[in-house]
Amino acid sequence: MSQCRKRCKRQLTKVARYFYRFVTGTLTQDSIEDDFELSTVCHRPEGLDKLQEQTKFTKKELQVLYRGFKNECPSGVVNEETFKHIYSQFFPQGDSSTYAHFLFEAFDTNKNGSVSFEDFVAGLSIILRGSINDRLNWAFNLYDLNKDGCITKEEMMDIMRSIYDMMGKYTYPCMQDDAPREHVENFFQKMDRNQDGVVTIEEFIESCQKDENIMQSMQLFDNVI
Repeated sequence: MSQCRKRCKRQLTKVARYFYRFVTGTLTQDSIEDDFELSTVCHRPEGLDKLQEQTKFTKKELQVLYRGFKNECPSGVVNEETFKHIYSQFFPQGDSSTYAHFLFEAFDTNKNGSVSFEDFVAGLSIILRGSINDRLNWAFNLYDLNKDGCITKEEMMDIMRSIYDMMGKYTYPCMQDDAPREHVENFFQKMDRNQDGVVTIEEFIESCQKDENIMQSMQLFDNVI
C-alpha cells in the first residue's frame, strides 16, 4: 500500500473515531454500556419512536446519541459556525473550516441553515449503518457541491483542497503542493468512464464498488457505535 493510501486510511480511521466522540460527547465504551442500562435520559427529542423507525439505531442508542448532541449543542440545533468550531477540535493541526462547511451542507437537508438532532441522526444512520449504495449516494451528494447530479473537476478540487487543508501541512510524510490536483486527476481517470469531464452517480457507484481500497475504507465506520 502506498504512503498516500496509508495516510488516507489513518485519516479515515481518525474521522470514524471522531464521529463517535462527537455524537456521544466523548464517552468511553464502558460508559456507553452503562448508559444503555438507563431507561430514560434528561432530555430526549419528541418522536423518539419515530426516529427509531426512520433510522437504523435502537432507542437506547438514540438516547445516548441525543445526550451527546445536547452536550455539544444545548439548544438542540447547531448552526454552521458552531459546527465548524466543534469540527476544528478534531483536526487542530489543520484548517477544517471549508470541509466542515461542505459536511454541514450535506447534513442540512432542509437548507435552513441549521442541523437538528433529527437531521444529524438521519445522516449518521446512513454513514454508519446504511447499505453500500446508501453510503455511496451520501458521499456523492457531499461531493456534488451544486447538487446538479454530477461531480466536476472543479468541485472535486474544492473537496480535495479542503481535505488536505484539514489534514494540515505538517503531516509525515510531507504532502506535496500538487497532491490535491493529482488526486483529482486519478479520481477522474478511474471514475469518468465515458470521459465527458464529469462523474455521474452511476459512474461513481460502479467505480467505487469495484475499488477494494474504497470498500475497505467504508467498512471503517461499521463498528463506530
